[in-house]
Formats: sequence, C-alpha cells, structure tokens
Amino acid sequence: MTNEAISVLLVDDHTVVRNGVRLMLGTASDIQVTGEAETAQEALDLVQHQDFNVALVDIALPDRSGLDLLKLIRVKKPALPVLMLSMYSEEIYALRALKHGAAGYLTKNSPTATLVGAIRKAAAGGKYISPALAEQFACNVGGSPTVSHEALSDRELEVLKLLVSGDSLAAIAKTLHLSPNTVTTYRSRICNKLRLKSNAELTRYALEQGLLL
Repeated sequence: MTNEAISVLLVDDHTVVRNGVRLMLGTASDIQVTGEAETAQEALDLVQHQDFNVALVDIALPDRSGLDLLKLIRVKKPALPVLMLSMYSEEIYALRALKHGAAGYLTKNSPTATLVGAIRKAAAGGKYISPALAEQFACNVGGSPTVSHEALSDRELEVLKLLVSGDSLAAIAKTLHLSPNTVTTYRSRICNKLRLKSNAELTRYALEQGLLL
C-alpha cells in the first residue's frame, strides 16, 4: 500500500460480504481495506485506535444498527467519512442516512466501479449520491408531504421491521432492550404516522415498500 492509498474500515457481520467487498476494492490500486469489524462495538474500538480515510458500514449489525454507529462515529471522529452499504434499497434508508451525516449510500448489488468511485469521492471530502437518489431529493423539494416511513424515527423504523417480521412485543422489547409498554407506544406512533390500524396493514405496507427481505 502506498502512502497515498485510501485506508478503508469495512464493517459488516457477514464474512462472505466482507470478502466480496475486499476483492472488489482490491481492483483499485489506491484503495486498501486496513480494518474489518463484525459489530458496531468492534468498529468503534478500531476507530478510536486506528486512522482510516473512509468507513464502509452495513445498516444491519448484530449489536446495534448501522445508523446508530454512523451517529457515534460522527461524534468520535467527525472528520471520518462514512459510506453506508446495505441490502435495503435507497428508498428505505438513504435519505435518513444522509440526514445523519453519511457521505453516501450504496446497495450491496452496486457494481465495482460505483463502489470504488464512491470511496474515492468520500475520501476527497465529497458525497456520493446516485442519480436515482438525486431525483428523489428533487421530488421532495417543494412537494406536498406524503405518508411514508421517512416520517418514522430510527427506533420506530426498527420496531416496524421487527413487527412485520412476526416478532412478538415481548421479543421486540428484548431485542431492543426496551420494556413491552415502550414497544406498544412505538407501535401506536407508527400506526398514527403511517395512518394504518393493524399489524396486517403494517405488513402489507412493509411488503410494498421493500422493508421485508
């Protein structure tokens, strides 16, 4: 690795995904994966003890969400650009991630050239925004408010995904370290914001929006 190479922290709990991304980035002589983490905590430990030029972070991590990790990195290392890499489409998380300070959002089916280009742009201080996402931004400017999961908080979106996956309130409470009453409150807020009344309607909405994988 040369002194000018871009040092990347890769955060994903799936070894196969990390191996694949590392191989993709290996095609670029100016990019090197110099750190890997399976959890948000491992990533934070690496960020505190090692310097990186770009962090590439999955949305779904076992100990906390990638969005939570993004926010923590922005506090601890505000100069470190964070690119979100996810299996979820841009419509679900991209705007949310950018609002939290992400340098860009890519899906895991992005071609090598797109991934390499996004890392180079983030390392140079820019933001990667796909043409589709740019169009979504344009449509949101001056448009009338619509009912969508963009109105949900990060925690409400987490609860929604667990609800429509079939988890019980008790199971959701245990997963998110909340009380069942708090989960019930979140469910009520979600229904009010989405103008839906039942778990069946929530599930249908989630299917239509690609929230279920």
